[in-house]
Amino acid sequence: DAKHLVPNKMRDFFCTINLDQEEVFRTQVVEKSLSPYFGEEFYFEIPRTFQWLSFYIYDKSVLQKDLRIGKVSIKKEDLCNYTGKENWFMLQPIDSNSEVQGKVHLELKLNELITDNGSVCQQLVVHIKECHGLPLINGQNCDPYATVSLVGPSRNDQKKTKVKKKTSNPQFNETFYFEVTRSSSYTKKSQFQVEEEDIEKLEVRVDLWNNGNLVQDIFLGEIKVPVKVLRNDSFQAWYLLQPRENGNKSSKTDDLGSLRLNICYTEDCVLPSEYYTSLRNLLLKSSDVQPISASAAYILSEVCRDKYDAVLPLVRLLLHHHKLVPFVAAVAELDLKDTQEANTIFRGNTLATRCVDEMMKIVGKHYLKVTLKPVIDEICESPKPCEIDPIRLREGDNVEINMDNLRYYVDKVFREIVQSSISCPTLMCDVFYSLRHLAAKRFPNDPHVQYSAVSSFVFLRFFAVAVVSPHTFHLRPHHPDAQTSRTLTLISKAIQTLGSWGSLTKSKLSSFKETFMCEFFKTFQEEKFTESVKKFLDDVSSTESKEPSGLSEPVHLKEGEMYKRAQGRTRIGKKNFKKRWFCLTSREFTYHKQQDKEPIFTIPIKNILAVEKLDESSFNKKNMFQVLHGEKPLYIQANNCVEASEWIEALCRVTRCNQKRLSFYHPSAFLNGNWLCCKATIENTVGCARCTADVPADTQIEIDGDRETERIYSLFTINKSKLQKLEEACGSIAVYQGPRKEPDDYSNFTIEDSVATFHTLKQIIDTVEKLNESHEKYQKKRSSSAKYGSEENPIVGKVS
Repeated sequence: DAKHLVPNKMRDFFCTINLDQEEVFRTQVVEKSLSPYFGEEFYFEIPRTFQWLSFYIYDKSVLQKDLRIGKVSIKKEDLCNYTGKENWFMLQPIDSNSEVQGKVHLELKLNELITDNGSVCQQLVVHIKECHGLPLINGQNCDPYATVSLVGPSRNDQKKTKVKKKTSNPQFNETFYFEVTRSSSYTKKSQFQVEEEDIEKLEVRVDLWNNGNLVQDIFLGEIKVPVKVLRNDSFQAWYLLQPRENGNKSSKTDDLGSLRLNICYTEDCVLPSEYYTSLRNLLLKSSDVQPISASAAYILSEVCRDKYDAVLPLVRLLLHHHKLVPFVAAVAELDLKDTQEANTIFRGNTLATRCVDEMMKIVGKHYLKVTLKPVIDEICESPKPCEIDPIRLREGDNVEINMDNLRYYVDKVFREIVQSSISCPTLMCDVFYSLRHLAAKRFPNDPHVQYSAVSSFVFLRFFAVAVVSPHTFHLRPHHPDAQTSRTLTLISKAIQTLGSWGSLTKSKLSSFKETFMCEFFKTFQEEKFTESVKKFLDDVSSTESKEPSGLSEPVHLKEGEMYKRAQGRTRIGKKNFKKRWFCLTSREFTYHKQQDKEPIFTIPIKNILAVEKLDESSFNKKNMFQVLHGEKPLYIQANNCVEASEWIEALCRVTRCNQKRLSFYHPSAFLNGNWLCCKATIENTVGCARCTADVPADTQIEIDGDRETERIYSLFTINKSKLQKLEEACGSIAVYQGPRKEPDDYSNFTIEDSVATFHTLKQIIDTVEKLNESHEKYQKKRSSSAKYGSEENPIVGKVS
């Protein structure tokens, strides 16, 4: 959210997330506010190098261009300082001199020239080769040119390249020559005087600009290199473009407002799979360790300050290797040992409950969509007034009509849920089956506990949470407005209560804090609701095989708006790009003229031969990829680099088992009778580049096991001191069997068997140390292969 935004009057605001100058996400528009609450979460992989993660606040305009109010820019190197916690950031003014992106390739050389009379003078040679990744200007590729200057205390020689049209990766290949010192016999009057020691003060400055034609040129970035570093050798390197040092420093920054952000940024260096064998095996055998508290997976959750940090990679890894159900059963059994009353079962934020929560989020995505999305869409797009709290009622509201509206929505949502058991994923059913029987075993005299064990998850932690936060579960694109949020909150409360009726008595109504909710629920006290809930809970906690609904109904994987190159020709004979709505399921890839319209073009998944990036030079457009199938390639342009990466990954994942997948492809397009990449003139000739490797992930569950193991290794490394402390605690318990005199040292750890826990800890520490060595070797190899100044590792800032 944001607060105290300018101008100081109610306006319509939205916020964008940018990698450097490329917008990758934007929030909904919050109308008529000075302190807009956005409440939106965005999770994404970063597919390219970047310098800044920026957040821009815009004032939405209907007739004119949206006005940028201010920004928060965080350098990549500083993201780790803010990760995992909420921070308020003051909005900074937006200065065109600081809005930069991209890198430039230069070769610099200082030559000594001998004149006719034998004296020596020096000449600077600047070869500007190319640039990569310049920003889009007004959504289009820029028209860049460069100025090359030799700057000193008393001189400023400037030269200029040609303008390159419509490209973000211009190839300049121009060389410029500058006199640095002149021979002592040089007599022609000069506009500057240069002595030998003045070389220390000279620097080469390269500025990138977008040619504005009839409007002002736009600054794209600059780099500076002192001439003194060239004295002994030629210098060739890539440089990241930097903002101007004389940015808009006079602007006040305390009157633009502030923005609250919660950023979680992780950066992992994933090694080849064989390096993780020991750690992976140690984690995967966790469910077999007795007691479970002595297992590597459980110890991971003990040493992490926030259990969620451990739960996400752990659940994904165990899911990937089909080991989650026995592990959840083991940690749930440990939970139940400490549960004294049946009505508090699985109510805390323990390792077991968080593992089940995360599993439901990952596995239950499609289940939520087919069950709740239609009714949530109806509520959000055609909202009816549902407020029944007398304090919140506005003038003219009719509480009886509102109660009828709420009852209609609750009935509809409840009906969709209790009739959805056939769609419940088998893995969720297996987990619920285990929890149900463990609960019945722990409380054998309570006939209701087997139901409350399941309903506490499927109703309270799954459906009710998805109803109140549909945007978090991708049921809606944005956080709903305030009135709709209130309606969804009331529905969610009702679903939680109805879900508990199969396991609790109806006297539960008396515990309602709100009288109006108690009155509302008096209309629900019918036996059919209790029976419906019980039948549903029986169905979703059964191990009996269900109808293969996943096979009969295609799984919806991804959809969104992108641009495709026209398959046919236009009237003037030129192919153009058209905006279309794309949809990917487990069965087919389609595009439509608009969302919810019939598909214009369909490619069965089994017919897709390859999905690859397309060189920008093909059409002078960024973020393009190609779908190769039986007919001509389908060329598609995504809206940004993150979106392009996500679509390529999703398409690769769903087609990775296709038997006719290609081994080679053309990275550029076939235009004007030849392939731009290899100049071959036959359109159906074999590709000239090898296809990228298949994505190691499941079709419905996007998991890379090695990446998750690397994340766990990082967590163990960060918490190494806690591992050692836990190891010491186990040693002292094993040696000293008497009463604990100083429980503070390890009272926060669960140690049931000190010997078994000590043994696992030693294995963890040894495995982590070996991985440390592997990472160090890899970093040395990487630093030698990608030296500072290479395209992969460009120079940042001024060269010294």
